[in-house]
Amino acid sequence: MDNNSGKIIVLCGSTASGKSEVSLKLALELGGEIISADSMQIYKGLDIGTAKPSSDERRIVPHHLIDVLDISEPLNVYKFVELAENAISDIRSRGKIPFLVGGSGMYIRALLYGLDPLPGDDGLRKLLELEFGSPQDFDKLRKVMKSLDPTSFSRWKDHQRKLLRAMEVKKLTGKSILELQKTWTGKMKYDTVSLFLLWEREKLKKRIEERTDAMLKKGWIKEAEKMIGKGLSSTPTARQSLGYSIIGSFLGGEIDFSTMHQKIITATWQFARRQETWFKNKYPEAETVPMPVDYSIFLEKIRSKLQQSILSRR
Repeated sequence: MDNNSGKIIVLCGSTASGKSEVSLKLALELGGEIISADSMQIYKGLDIGTAKPSSDERRIVPHHLIDVLDISEPLNVYKFVELAENAISDIRSRGKIPFLVGGSGMYIRALLYGLDPLPGDDGLRKLLELEFGSPQDFDKLRKVMKSLDPTSFSRWKDHQRKLLRAMEVKKLTGKSILELQKTWTGKMKYDTVSLFLLWEREKLKKRIEERTDAMLKKGWIKEAEKMIGKGLSSTPTARQSLGYSIIGSFLGGEIDFSTMHQKIITATWQFARRQETWFKNKYPEAETVPMPVDYSIFLEKIRSKLQQSILSRR
């Protein structure tokens, strides 16, 4: 196998779809290293709640973009792309194949197609950050954006960073970021083998329930208590990590264990549905692989496409 074929292997899908397990086997078999495309696994200390690969798994196959940032540090798509591009160069320099694995669709798309060509202004961004960037200012931001750009507000009313970016673009262009994105026809920067792992909904829901139970038994509540004590709830980006705020409500006596448990499952299920919709609509290049599927099917698909790439260059 020519590990310098230039391909990037992309395994995407919703949370609990089995991406990590499959990618570990494939990377070990094909001589690859994994780049995490999970916007929360990049943070130190958010281990159980983000289903971060274990230290043993990371010894078996090198992983990149895991445990890179402290929870106090912000993460945006620009930073992710910079870090991921550096990781790709590093992996290729050693004759290995980069595996991009995760469910953060916007980050994956930005890396593969390039950053959006939408305008930005550092000065304006800093002013908006000062006025609307803290957790306490989120309600004020929502109120302004509901009037200024109702379409973006409707799409991202629960995502402070995306609303801030939408406000910046609106103030610079007078147009909604969603309107401008429709006119963007970017071309993929990388040659990829892209697979989208898709489960039947009832089976995925069962997997989410089982994974939630396992994470709670593993000590997720203690981990959340520790990270909340370190200021997780007031961080710019890490506080968006799924489930931690719900556990915080339990720790604060606002809800009981049963309610917390069900809220986590429901929130995870809703998040998984949004991820699936995003990949179907925004990343149609990825070949859908109905799950569960025999591991040999993945291996056959990827080996075939890697071989085609080598032959086409001869």
